[in-house]
Amino acid sequence: MNKNGKLKFEIDGKTCFAEKGQSIIDAAAANGVFIPSLCHVEGVKPAGSCRVCNIKIDGRTMTACTTPVAEGMVVDNDVPELNELRKTVIEALFVTGNHFCPSCEKSGNCELQALAYRYQMMVPRFPYEFPVKGVNARAKLIFHDQNRCILCKRCIRTIFKDGKHVFAYRNRGGEHLEVVLDEELASQFTEKEAKEAMEICPVGAILKKEEGYLVPIGERKYDKTPIGSDIEK
Repeated sequence: MNKNGKLKFEIDGKTCFAEKGQSIIDAAAANGVFIPSLCHVEGVKPAGSCRVCNIKIDGRTMTACTTPVAEGMVVDNDVPELNELRKTVIEALFVTGNHFCPSCEKSGNCELQALAYRYQMMVPRFPYEFPVKGVNARAKLIFHDQNRCILCKRCIRTIFKDGKHVFAYRNRGGEHLEVVLDEELASQFTEKEAKEAMEICPVGAILKKEEGYLVPIGERKYDKTPIGSDIEK
């Protein structure tokens, strides 16, 4: 611990500092080190559900979002073994959903797509399942497409209306686990709340109605700037 009361640790040979209790993923970002994730939201209790942020500490694989920094900790992050593991997870997410990027409104703003580019995913090594999942367009301002959902729980953990969860898991513990929305609560969204719901989703599972292609493809967040570029220094 240094004189400012911060914890000293190391990521991929780089000396870093963290606040007591700070997660590895947040501390890494504060030190200019990108650790990928699809479920993490800074300031929200971590879920550790996507497994993309796996790192290694003393040879043990852990999730960076649920593991707090400890004094003297040595973390492996940007190494071939972990990057291959992340690529495998990303490929599995593509084949177990229906992610046809050219027709998706989230293309260019999609974190799953951006990570696929970062880890140079070409053709997934797994067979496509092409599942047929539900689409719910009954809420006034948002469109919910199960075919693109990656079960990251971001919407469940962050989107509320009048103190109530708008989204929830259904069929827990089984192969048919899915995220569903409360149509009554979702229909009470303001324009701002509907837009925030769309933005919190890392893929195109939640879209705001009547908002399509306001920003042309080619000019979107990850079209020209790779994911993680805003963190890496």
